Parts: sequence; structure tokens; C-alpha cells
Amino acid sequence: MKWLYIAAGIALFVKFLIMPNPTAGGFDLSIVEAVVQDSGVPNAVSGIIFRNRLYDTIFEVIVFTIAIMGAHFLLANERPFCSIYQFRDQPSIVLAQLGATIAAIVGVELAIRGHLSPGGGFAAGVAGGTAIGLVSITSSSQWMESIYQRWHSATWEKISVLMFIVLAVFTLIGIELPHGELGALLSGGVVPLLNILVAIKVALGSWAVILVFIRYRGLL
Repeated sequence: MKWLYIAAGIALFVKFLIMPNPTAGGFDLSIVEAVVQDSGVPNAVSGIIFRNRLYDTIFEVIVFTIAIMGAHFLLANERPFCSIYQFRDQPSIVLAQLGATIAAIVGVELAIRGHLSPGGGFAAGVAGGTAIGLVSITSSSQWMESIYQRWHSATWEKISVLMFIVLAVFTLIGIELPHGELGALLSGGVVPLLNILVAIKVALGSWAVILVFIRYRGLL
């Protein structure tokens, strides 16, 4: 059976080498141009996510919210982890903090300019969550919890979801902000705002999940 898999893999590889790509050279950019024109943003992916497939994006945000609530619910009856082991050596701490700084800067840049260049709200939120995770493996879990509570992060997470849904509903019924000049930072109507809200939601949601798993599952 193993030789059959190997033969099939070789045949597929030869097929890719011999047979030309039927879409090469005949790709029509009119669809991409139409998306850019309708959305007012050079990043056609953001235009599709926040306009053409806005229904899908709304439910993606809701599903992510339900996943965070599910993590809280499933682990609520378990005992907190007794001992949480973290990085203690100085080189690891410096590298983690440096990586967290870079990830945070990248996350902010992707959130603000995601409608102009590759990136967007989800990527920005992942970068922000990565920064928080890197800080968590080198810092006290009690300190991370206190900051989360002090800044009312759970409340801001819920507010970002509600604001996203409200702006999305306005967009779906045809109420839009002016698109502005194509390629400018203040352009694209509501798309940049949706990008920023998604980034806040994903980053704060990741923070909540990280704290829950550290509390009930430990870290290392």
C-alpha cells in the first residue's frame, strides 16, 4: 500500500510539471478592480471581508465570542492549577519581551493600515494576542490578571463586538461613510473602523483565553 501512495504522489508531481496551469495568463482583474472601486480600499481582501461577505464576518466574530465563553464555561468547575512554571532565565525574558514589543507594533500597524496593505483586523488581533502571550510566559499570572481587571478588558471586548455589529448592520442596509481618496489613510468609509474593532476583539479575546488556560492548565 505504501508503494501505491508513493506512485500516486510521483504521478501527481509529474502532472504538475507537464500539464500547464489552465488559469495562467488568462486571469481577469475586473473582479478585483470592481471590489476596490466599490469598497474604496486598495486591499481587495478587506473589501471582500467587510463588504461582499460581511454576513460571514459578523458570524465569525460571534463564533469567536462563543468560543471564549465556552472556554470560561468548560473550565469554571475545575480547580486552579497549583504551580505555574514560567521562564526565569534572563535571555528568554529579554527575547520574549522584544518579540512582544514587535508583535504589538505590527498589530497596531495592521489595524490602522489594514485597508491599504496586506493585513487587517484578524491579523492585527492575532499579532496583539501573540504579544500578550509572550508577556504571559515571562510575567506573573496575578499581575496579568490585575491588569486585565484594571482596564476592564472584558467590558471593552463586549463593546467592540456590539459596535462591530451595529456598524455592520448600518453598512448592510446601505448607510455608509464617505470613501474618501483611494489609498489615503482616512479612506474606505467604515472598513477601517471595522478593522480596528475586529483587532480589539480578537486581541482582548485572546487575552481572556490565555488567562483562563494559565489559571486552570498552567503555562509550561
